Amino acid sequence: MERDDLAAWLRLLETPSIGRETVRRLLAAFGAPQAVFDAPAAALRELLTAEQAAALGSPPPALDALIETTWQWIGAEDQRHVVALGDPAYPRSLLETADPPLVIHAVGRIELLNAASVAVVGSRNPTPQGAENARAFATALSHASLTVVSGLALGIDGAAHEGALAGPGSTIAVIGTGLDRVYPKRHLKLAHRIAREGLMVSEYTLGTPPIAAHFPLRNRLIAGLTRGTLVVEAALQSGSLITARLALEAGRDVFAIPGSIHAPQSRGCHALIKQGAKLVDSAADILEELRLETLDTPSPAVSTQAKDDPVLTALGHDPVTLDALSARIGWSPAELSARLLALELNGKVVRLPGHLFQRLVQV
Repeated sequence: MERDDLAAWLRLLETPSIGRETVRRLLAAFGAPQAVFDAPAAALRELLTAEQAAALGSPPPALDALIETTWQWIGAEDQRHVVALGDPAYPRSLLETADPPLVIHAVGRIELLNAASVAVVGSRNPTPQGAENARAFATALSHASLTVVSGLALGIDGAAHEGALAGPGSTIAVIGTGLDRVYPKRHLKLAHRIAREGLMVSEYTLGTPPIAAHFPLRNRLIAGLTRGTLVVEAALQSGSLITARLALEAGRDVFAIPGSIHAPQSRGCHALIKQGAKLVDSAADILEELRLETLDTPSPAVSTQAKDDPVLTALGHDPVTLDALSARIGWSPAELSARLLALELNGKVVRLPGHLFQRLVQV
């Protein structure tokens, strides 16, 4: 993108009271951002309110600084890009959605924007099993050459990105800030790794801080970029369910992993399944539904085998207290505590808040 084109796009983005839908109407009428600013006032009045027309004629005060900062940012590294509507690199899948972003800022492997992909999303506070499922499913999907898209949030998102980086499909992180910022800070190293090995994407200009309203909006990009969305764990009131709804509205598949009927993090998935989402217990289920080739690597499926260990068998898959487990298996609390500690150290059992224990299934 040339500097003049960048300046015109950023001016459109930053003009107050001019939203994405209005910009798309203007572009349909005049063809290009600069042509919008060169258009006669009479022609603009046919499409805009008086307030909007006045705003369009007055460049925002900080515009020059933003243009210079963005231009310098692009030039600092070969893998930094600004992709606007009409650019050959613009993802075709987003053009098929109701509200495609006008401009995409990207760092990394720009070709991933048009790669076959699946979103993996879920709770910011997952169970240990949920995080393991997200990581394993993402690894398997990536090994099947699908790019895994998520939102860089804590919990399921982070686990999905980490798992996907283990395979050739890699990962795309869609964030709700400018690309010169990382939120949450705990994912700084992960974000830098994704920028090197995958792709970081944002529709927001450089310098944009974390704003609560931006995160539900970025979910439409996660859903729109992909052929389907997998929800690993989600409460009933969850941003992941927003992503799933947006995927359905865009005509994409929605998949959900079932969980314990007692776990709050599973209730959103169960609600999605009741509403028609496809229940999956392996990555192969997703590939089959998308009519893709089967996995060359073992597909993660939640095992129901307890490895013949009586404590693991008694634990089942739901969290349980020490006293309840002692009554269930008939061991003394002291004997059982020693065995649970050994299993915990071996990664077979996790200790949860509230003095609960849960079996961790390796997938």
